[in-house]
Amino acid sequence: MVVCGDDGLAHRLAAELRLVYGEQVTLVVPPSGRRVRQPVVGRARAASAALLDRMVNAAVGRGGNGNGASGGAPEPAGSERLVQATELTEAVLAEAGAERATALALVYDDDETNIRAALAARRLNPRIRLVLRLYNRRLGQHIEELLDQAATLALGDGAARYEASTTVLSDADTAAPALAATALAGTGKVVQTEGLLLRAVERQPPAPGEVAAPGLATLALLSATANDPAGADGSESSGEQGPQLLPDAATVRAATGRGAVVLEQVSYSGPAQGAGRGGTLPFASLFSRRLRWSLLGLVVCVIALAVALKVVTGEHLLYATYVTLLDLFAINEPALHQSTARQVLQLLSGLVGLLLLPVLLAAVLEGLGTFRSASALRKPPRGLGGHVVLLGLGKIGTRVLTRLRELHIPVVCVESDPEARGLATARRLRVPVVLGDVTQEGVLEAAKIHRAHALLAVTSADTTNLEAALYARSVRPDLRVVLRLYDDDFATAVYRTLRAAHPHALTRSRSVSHLAAPAFAGAMFGRQILGAIPVERRVLLFAAVDVGGHPRLEGRTVAEAFRPGAWRVLALRAGAVGDGGEEGERGERGERGEGAAGGRLSGLAWDLPEGYVLKDGDRVVLAATRRGLAELLGRRSREGGGG
Repeated sequence: MVVCGDDGLAHRLAAELRLVYGEQVTLVVPPSGRRVRQPVVGRARAASAALLDRMVNAAVGRGGNGNGASGGAPEPAGSERLVQATELTEAVLAEAGAERATALALVYDDDETNIRAALAARRLNPRIRLVLRLYNRRLGQHIEELLDQAATLALGDGAARYEASTTVLSDADTAAPALAATALAGTGKVVQTEGLLLRAVERQPPAPGEVAAPGLATLALLSATANDPAGADGSESSGEQGPQLLPDAATVRAATGRGAVVLEQVSYSGPAQGAGRGGTLPFASLFSRRLRWSLLGLVVCVIALAVALKVVTGEHLLYATYVTLLDLFAINEPALHQSTARQVLQLLSGLVGLLLLPVLLAAVLEGLGTFRSASALRKPPRGLGGHVVLLGLGKIGTRVLTRLRELHIPVVCVESDPEARGLATARRLRVPVVLGDVTQEGVLEAAKIHRAHALLAVTSADTTNLEAALYARSVRPDLRVVLRLYDDDFATAVYRTLRAAHPHALTRSRSVSHLAAPAFAGAMFGRQILGAIPVERRVLLFAAVDVGGHPRLEGRTVAEAFRPGAWRVLALRAGAVGDGGEEGERGERGERGEGAAGGRLSGLAWDLPEGYVLKDGDRVVLAATRRGLAELLGRRSREGGGG
């Protein structure tokens, strides 16, 4: 495996591949003086290595169970080779071994650099599996199709489908749902891709005598302190019971007093109705409320005068209204020789006309001012409360903002750079923005932090996020705070200190590269990673896997394929491998297979009976832990010859 990058994601991805998957990794980074500081992942590496050893030992202990596990000593973690290069050229890729590599991850922070390197790598090795980090999602789709087409022309349809593939991911898109969900208590975590919607919700433990609401699957049992503000956020270092991912039915029944993450909804319900369509200017925003009431009052006066004129003169109501308007605009003849009542009504109409002139002028000025400021940033409304204060509108902040607005959550953004890329999105979504340095006094107050529901600090500077959190705590000691911090050790120290200082407030710390690395690592094995859901400080992955070639899946029932704590089959599509050649043969066998309800499967089937036998040609959607997916993919890689 070759990993090329210039920030913390490259280092975390290399560590993930080497320690969790046991792969040989070549890491290509800029020279030491030019790259950003390397994240502190020492403790995470040691823990991953220890868990990997336990996992392999457990597999060896079951060597005679027919699952294909071989005996012998545990496999050591993979090796890592470091290559330093200022610019990623074809020569550097050749030196890193791209011509012989199985997969190449290009995770530079610049989209153009990743695209250039991907084109060069495809020329060097048409069989290599490419994983690109691109922020521009639409461009990523076109690049993915282009690179796959180039591999197909170079290798042929069948070989390219098996060996070469291109996956475009975005760390911002991977981490944004987790950050947005963390900032909102009780909000379901969503993974959405290509019309597939997975929604996982946290459920509180049922009260004595109550029965827990049913769900399609229990994905995790939360730690005993997950809902305790002074809890350890799933940490097991102090002897507390941490979260259990993918528990079996017996464990779920035996768990008492612990919340659960349950798969509740797995059907697509239409496009998300965010505030994106709010780009059109609503009529109500053209005029202020006071001006609208003034216009309404004048209309009522005109109607009353028209009715009174009809009563006095006995004319038709339309004619009376017409005469009233003529009097209103002072273009009617004076009522010199008419009745006193008619003369009084004419005077009143003229008075109303005098009042109408300044109201019309104010309406014109307000309308022009609104149109001029339609492209300007909005300020937080005076009575706003219960909102989320979002610090930073960079790549991550922009995606988090979009996610929050899709959930119809009120947001106020704080950004110091007037040229930040997220300001255009905030303007389009009509989200209030406060321009200013969050470390300066009065900026958070302008964002109504004293009435906010949560603070979400996702700037690229750890010290800025920490300073904003500490100041917000001084204003609102019970405020819910979510910090984006770079280093795991620093994040842990900050989290524990804030928890000790404010035991009755909820504090969470998250790392974008830590959330995104598992998805990138899984994609390097050619699997379609649908997304990731954080469970406290752990990650649960959703992946689409072909059953063929997996001894842990092929020929087994759904119940037998379930490995508690490692992976679980959630959904299935029969014969989804493709047409033509060996794949077409697999697809025909899948078409002849029996479906979840005893008939032929069409599309994804979610309510699978435990006795359904998985066949070659089936495609399943799995929920898996990082190490469970590593074991599943590694086993296939060793037994199947590397595909």
